[in-house]
Amino acid sequence: MVNSLDLGLKGKVAIVAGGGGDLKGIGNGRAASILLAEAGAKVIVVDKDLSLAQNTVNMIKERDGEALGIGADLTKANECKKVVEFSLDNWGRLDILDNNIGIASKLSVVEETEEHWERVMNINLKPMFLMSKYAIPAMINSGGGGSIVNISSISATRPKGLTSYSASKGAVLSLSQAMAVDHGKDGIRVNCILPGPVYTPMVYSDGMSKSQRSQRQNASLIELEGTGWDIGKAVVYLCSEWARYVTGHLMVVDGGCSLSAKPRG
Repeated sequence: MVNSLDLGLKGKVAIVAGGGGDLKGIGNGRAASILLAEAGAKVIVVDKDLSLAQNTVNMIKERDGEALGIGADLTKANECKKVVEFSLDNWGRLDILDNNIGIASKLSVVEETEEHWERVMNINLKPMFLMSKYAIPAMINSGGGGSIVNISSISATRPKGLTSYSASKGAVLSLSQAMAVDHGKDGIRVNCILPGPVYTPMVYSDGMSKSQRSQRQNASLIELEGTGWDIGKAVVYLCSEWARYVTGHLMVVDGGCSLSAKPRG
């Protein structure tokens, strides 16, 4: 367990955007929420559906961690501002922001509709911009700098279809590095994680056969199946004092899939 290590996170306050989930699944945001709390942080779990955020909060409290849930539509500026104010009102500071909001798309530019393209961009990119817009001043005022982690995808650097999704996740890379440049002087580190084909509710909610799951696992050079926990552990590292000299970094967490994966088919 990460709480056996001194990661410098005790007493820090973290917002995990997209940290909710159903009663069983472990997505990237839920895993990060639980692991940050185990490392000593106080966690605010955000989901559009408050009940889903509360599911994660309950899991954290069962592990003797500290957490609060809040429902918010993070594509709206006033809702993002509300989340940051919620952090300040309850715990007086903000140190960490983990941006996990995202949806998938499998269409080419010919197949894609204008409305769906705009929806993918609106959900996959805008919340990171808006949450950071309000979180960064709060981090500066809290003193001691801060850490922001944005979740992208290996599809950003090695697209195999998934065109609007890949485009949105590519924008996350540039956004993350631009933010690192802009706010390094404020003591705020900004990094980006590029997950590979991890097994999360977002992936299997529409159904996945055993052969499909096996194919994804075998794409890994080490023949391991990634999970939300692998991404959550990477988030904890990047937010910790162990990564105090790391900013603007694009961290691939994919078991080597991006080095060997075959074209989409």
